Amino acid sequence: MSTKYESGLRVSEYVLEECVGTGSFGEVWRAKHHMWPDERVAVKLPTEPEYVRYLRREGAMVHGLRHPNIIRVMGIDPYAENPYLVMELVEGPSLREVLRENPSGLDIDTVVTIMRGLLNGLKTAHEANVLHRDIKPGNIMLHLSGKPLEQLNEEDVKVGDFGLGVGDPDMLRSIAQSASLNRDDNKLVGTLAYMAPELRDGDRKPDQRCDLYAVGVVLFELLTGERPAGAELPGTMRSTVPPALDEIFRRLYTRYERRYESAEKVLEDLDRRLGSDKKSAATDDVLPLPPLPCDPSIPPTRRQAADATCRACGKSIQAHDQFCIHCGVQVTEKIRQCPQCNSYPGPHDRFCIFCGTSLPAMA
Repeated sequence: MSTKYESGLRVSEYVLEECVGTGSFGEVWRAKHHMWPDERVAVKLPTEPEYVRYLRREGAMVHGLRHPNIIRVMGIDPYAENPYLVMELVEGPSLREVLRENPSGLDIDTVVTIMRGLLNGLKTAHEANVLHRDIKPGNIMLHLSGKPLEQLNEEDVKVGDFGLGVGDPDMLRSIAQSASLNRDDNKLVGTLAYMAPELRDGDRKPDQRCDLYAVGVVLFELLTGERPAGAELPGTMRSTVPPALDEIFRRLYTRYERRYESAEKVLEDLDRRLGSDKKSAATDDVLPLPPLPCDPSIPPTRRQAADATCRACGKSIQAHDQFCIHCGVQVTEKIRQCPQCNSYPGPHDRFCIFCGTSLPAMA
């Protein structure tokens, strides 16, 4: 692993031991205290000058957040010779690493545990008016400390990397695209794939629903090992997925006005439909979800009205759905399909929510 910094470098009270992660703009090192070697932390160091600003913002925002599901900030100095952010050391892999080892998805109970930990961390951040804006498996750590994944507890789920939380929208989109497009094979990866369409389009001021859209993408990936595309639900790819999780995914991974309004609402539905005990997650004894309120700021012509019925299965669908979310049959005469990635964006989307391609107006 090529790194800018070297083992043995003194940063504040700590001595760098081993680089445990690199990104487009920085490195994360395991470090020990110079006097008490048993005390170990993680130190984040920027590799690009522009990232110092985000390092400072991350420290300022997260320093006041105290929650078991948020990686704790212990010290920061963006003006040092080597700017740094000192954080608690999470002894375990990122969720991205876990997914690489489990390409077909994780155990349902483990998925629910991770979701609860992630949502509880976001709930605390959102209540403090802090958005994350870069939720993805690489920014979710699991503090396993040598124990098997099946023994994961909610408090072992740690959310980190809040550095983009208050970034300028144009700068955020620029960073996301430059960091997320692999120019060798033109494959969409990383941040852009988890970004809410309204954040990409710049049509709305970012709020907590942007984070919840990304949570929906993560949920689909946890259940199937793949990111969502088109109108597929996790249950169409994996028969053991309980209907409750299909429905929760659907209300996360949808247009702004139909999306959950808060992490607390998602947690309430997890408890209502699956019970507070994660061991009930694999059962099919679920309750219906209450409808989400329409956003009054959206013109009526752009709202999704639940007033249509699938001609094949007879179940309720949204007025502008192109496929039935229950049985998958095509329900519109004309299909709007992205010319770049062949996915199925909504009729009013200006950009494809899956690859970011500019879309022609629907005839």
